[in-house]
Amino acid sequence: MENERASTKTSAREQFLEAIFKSAIDYGIISMDLDGLVTSWNEGARRITGWAPEEVVGKPASLIFTREDKERGLPQQEMTAAIHTGQGTDERWHLKKDGSRFWASGEMMQLKDEKDELVGLVKILRDRTEQREQAERQRLLMHELNHRIKNTLSVVQAIVSQSLRNVATLEEAAEILQSRICAYAKAHDLLVQQDWVGASLRTIVEAAVSNMGYADSGRIMTTGPEIQLSPQAALSLSLVFHELMTNAAKYGALSNDNGVIEVEWRHTRINGTDCLVASWREVGGPPVLEPKEAGFGSRLIRSSLRAFGDLTLAYEPSGLVLEVTMLRSKLQLVEGDVG
Repeated sequence: MENERASTKTSAREQFLEAIFKSAIDYGIISMDLDGLVTSWNEGARRITGWAPEEVVGKPASLIFTREDKERGLPQQEMTAAIHTGQGTDERWHLKKDGSRFWASGEMMQLKDEKDELVGLVKILRDRTEQREQAERQRLLMHELNHRIKNTLSVVQAIVSQSLRNVATLEEAAEILQSRICAYAKAHDLLVQQDWVGASLRTIVEAAVSNMGYADSGRIMTTGPEIQLSPQAALSLSLVFHELMTNAAKYGALSNDNGVIEVEWRHTRINGTDCLVASWREVGGPPVLEPKEAGFGSRLIRSSLRAFGDLTLAYEPSGLVLEVTMLRSKLQLVEGDVG
C-alpha cells in the first residue's frame, strides 16, 4: 500500500514536471546526461533554436555554442560549475540551426533522481536577443549623443571666442553671438526633424534665407537638383550660408534695395570623380572691396568649404562671387539622390 502511494506520488510529480516541460514554450529546457549528451528537448528549445528534438537527442548539448566558445571550453566549464556548485550561469551568444546567432540568458542545474543522486543536468535558457540589441542600440545612441554634444560645444566655443574678437561694444558682441548660435541651433533643428540622417542642400539654403527674413523677397534665386547632405556637411554649410547672408545684408547685395543673390549648384565629374559645384553670386549691390583683414565669418567660410573641396572667392565690382568644387564622397551623400 505504501509502495503504491509512493508510486502514485512519483507519477503525479512526473506528470507535473512533464506539464511544465511542455508548456514552458518561452523557455528552452534541455536535459542532458553527465557526458553532456541531450536527453530531452522541449518545444521552447525548438522554437528558440530551430532544432527539433529528434535532431538533437543523443548529440552534445554544446551544439548551440559558438565555435569560439567551444574552443575556450565554455560548455565544459558550465557543466563543471553546475556539477560542483549546483548551478552554472550562462549569458552569451548561441547558435541556431540555420547558423544565425541569438543572445541567451540561462542557468544550468543539477538533475537528480528519487534517491537524490546526480543523474544529469538541465539547462534552462531564454532568447534575450531583442533586449540585448536594444541595450546595444542604447549604448551606441549614448556614444553618438556624447560625440555630438562634444562637437556642438566645440563649435559653440569657437563661435564665441572668435566672435568676441575686435567687437567694439557689448551690444555688438551680443548681437553677433545670438545670430550665429541661433543659426547653428536651427541647423540642428533641421537635422532632428530628419532623425539626424541629414538634410537636403535646398533645405539648408532655404532655411538660411528664411532665418534672415528674405524668404518672400524674391532677392535670392536658387537653382540646383535635390541633393542630400550628411549631418556634418549640413551643419557646416548652414553656418557658411548664414555668414554669407549676414555679410550680404551688411555690406553686399542685400545692403541696398536692388541687389540680388544667385545661388546655384550642379553635379559634375572631374577626372572620374563625382563632384558638386556650387556658386554664390551677388549682383546689384554697392561696389565691394576685399577686406584687409579676414574676420571670423570669412575664416569660417573658407575653412568649412575647404574641408569638402576647393574654392575661389572673388570680390568683383559687381559683387562677391564664390565658387566651390566639393567631393561628393566628403559630403557623404545618401544613395538615391535626384538629379
